[in-house]
Amino acid sequence: MNTMNGQRKPSFLESIIPILFLIIMLSVNVLIFKDDGLSGSNQVVLMLATAVVAIVAIFRLKVSWNVLMDGIVDSIGSAMPSILILLMIGALAGTWLLGGIVPAMVYYGLKILNPSIFLFATIIICAIVSVATGSSWSTIATVGLALLGIGKTLGMSEGLVAGAIISGAYFGDKMSPLSDTTNLAPAVAGTDLFTHIKYMTLTTVPSFTIASILFLIIGFGYESTVSQADVHEVLTALEASFNISPFLFIVPALVVFLIVKKVPALPALLIGSLAGAIVGLIAQPQIVDLLAGDLAGDWKGSYLVLMKSMYEGVSISSDNTIVSELLSSSGMVGMLNTIWLILVAMAFGGAMEISGMLTKITETIISKVTSETGLFASAASTCVFFNITASDQYLSIVVPGKMYAEAFKEKGLAPENLSRTLEDTATVTSVLVPWNTCGVAQSTVLGVATWAYIPYCFFNLLSPIMTVLFAALKIKIKRLSTKEEVEA
Repeated sequence: MNTMNGQRKPSFLESIIPILFLIIMLSVNVLIFKDDGLSGSNQVVLMLATAVVAIVAIFRLKVSWNVLMDGIVDSIGSAMPSILILLMIGALAGTWLLGGIVPAMVYYGLKILNPSIFLFATIIICAIVSVATGSSWSTIATVGLALLGIGKTLGMSEGLVAGAIISGAYFGDKMSPLSDTTNLAPAVAGTDLFTHIKYMTLTTVPSFTIASILFLIIGFGYESTVSQADVHEVLTALEASFNISPFLFIVPALVVFLIVKKVPALPALLIGSLAGAIVGLIAQPQIVDLLAGDLAGDWKGSYLVLMKSMYEGVSISSDNTIVSELLSSSGMVGMLNTIWLILVAMAFGGAMEISGMLTKITETIISKVTSETGLFASAASTCVFFNITASDQYLSIVVPGKMYAEAFKEKGLAPENLSRTLEDTATVTSVLVPWNTCGVAQSTVLGVATWAYIPYCFFNLLSPIMTVLFAALKIKIKRLSTKEEVEA
């Protein structure tokens, strides 16, 4: 069938070819490059996969090059806010290290948190901050970084600690009325915000409870290779390098306050970065002089250090290996590989969408659904599929939301069923895809490979399963009640 402009609708086979190519090539990358895929090989694979889409679209579907490019540019444009936020997170990490803010958070955390309950405390702390701010990204970039440093000092696996951080942060991303995804999902599905949040508790609270218990069990059974003497050595090294004081917590408190007051993430992070730089000048003059070198004591040296902390990062050496790792950030420059991956991932998603291939695949899936449980499973699978192919959390909510709205209505299901399913799958699984904007961002900010933390993101893994199981259980109870009424 031809469209008005001569473009032909793709077949399912034509639509799946780029996906199969992408999966095969990424599998080869994992085999060859392992955790180093983000350095460039994954980006090249996504560029090649986009080329495969273009070949099929132009030569088989008669899509013009200009139409294809418009789709790619629009898709990349939708990711620009995320890219700018990533750059600002890089700047914030640098100035917060220079100002002693992250070292202070690690210092007091090591004094307060017991190793056996550390993972449990991590998921709870991140959940509270994320609910308060409505942002998983801000939570991970601030308290998440500090908690990762504490976990590494305690001798815990980076992937395990990152899993606890991400689990807590994405709980808040789902449940906070301040979260953009929590507002987007009900808007797309056709319900109101607080009905949506109330309905999400049915699946989100059980998933979070199970995840928290798992981290508690792992924590109590974890045998740390780090002794109290090792921890004391880290504390001593931090005290020797920085002027540690509770005063430093004013900066993260300011950022949380701004976000709670609904200041957009970008200006809030910018203010946080500048505040960190100012605190560095006031509270850590010895660090500024150390990094200024020959220009120590000169305003030019201070200016150079502050600027470099934002765009190039900070690296402070220590006799303690663990502390040296903690006292290093790469600034905005460290985000460039991530941005590169986001650009090519969004190009692939944009080409797939404008050519009609994504729509064809999801329409084929919907056409095979006959039962209500199957509809929930299909919607959940489609959201995950869009996170993998479109590489964007928001597209994974909006497109499936629009596609399944009528199908849920025809089955007599209230719209909050769909909005909950969108959040249980699209929101939380985005961070599990290495080339998705969320997966790329969090793995870069934390410095932990996506493949390393995936097995420990218990909340994110449980949520899609829980939404399908809950739907199946509810439908079964409904049928039993109907049967009893008929028999009566």
